[in-house]
Amino acid sequence: MIRSPVTGIRAALALLLTLTTTTLCGGAPMENERYARGWKALVALAPQKAQAVQDGLADIAPDMARFVVEFGYGDVFTRPGLDPASRQTATIAALAALGNAAPQLRFHIEAGLAIGLTPQAVVDIIYVTTVFAGFPAGLNALAAAREVFAAQGVAPTPPTAPENPDRRERGLAALAVTSQSAGQRVVDSLADIAPDMAGFILDFSYGDVISRAVLTPAQKEIAMIAAATARGTMAPQLKVHIKAARSVGVSREQITEVLIQMAVYAGFPAALNGLAVAREAFAEEEE
Repeated sequence: MIRSPVTGIRAALALLLTLTTTTLCGGAPMENERYARGWKALVALAPQKAQAVQDGLADIAPDMARFVVEFGYGDVFTRPGLDPASRQTATIAALAALGNAAPQLRFHIEAGLAIGLTPQAVVDIIYVTTVFAGFPAGLNALAAAREVFAAQGVAPTPPTAPENPDRRERGLAALAVTSQSAGQRVVDSLADIAPDMAGFILDFSYGDVISRAVLTPAQKEIAMIAAATARGTMAPQLKVHIKAARSVGVSREQITEVLIQMAVYAGFPAALNGLAVAREAFAEEEE
């Protein structure tokens, strides 16, 4: 039987359509636009490792590789509401705070460096995260950063010593950037049970860490929002830092994007809980 040229063309087009609506991972159907968009973003971040993300899952869960590309990068990372450097700041903070994702943390430290974060900025993101997640999480994150820096032949450059040697004054000044009266409220809130804890918050968290000049106030708040959301147990503190972020110029859209991104790294419950806190903070802003 001889097929007409038209029939042959139709068959070829059908075959082409079939080939272009399957993934590289086991031939499972996919939405090409999402995958292509995500793959482009992933390759731009990590051109040497993008294929390894796929290959590393091919033998056990090829669909997971597709989910990473389509959802993590195609649906979320490429959203326009947050610039790539801020997305990596949030991701590094979240993964450091989680404390159980060293391979992914190394990957995103590399990606952060590739899009312009300095080694010292990465270190300072981890310092900020330590305030929320504790020293073990911070130390483990620094170990991951050390590996990445060594592999790339780079090193952090610590800032000069602060001009003001008084930690309490530095802490109060750092806190005043986002809330003029917050320092006294911190002291008053703990006076009846643990007044020294108030001192630790002002002297260490703000005086030693948050007062550092490596990151901008907006970068610090984005990192703190991501860390608090990823941990999933810090609704009061998350609300404080959502409001603080607003006071230093972070838009509602940017905050919302940070919280949406946490669905990829900390799960949907953490992201949904964070969005619920943001809704309250935004509503109180309007009162």
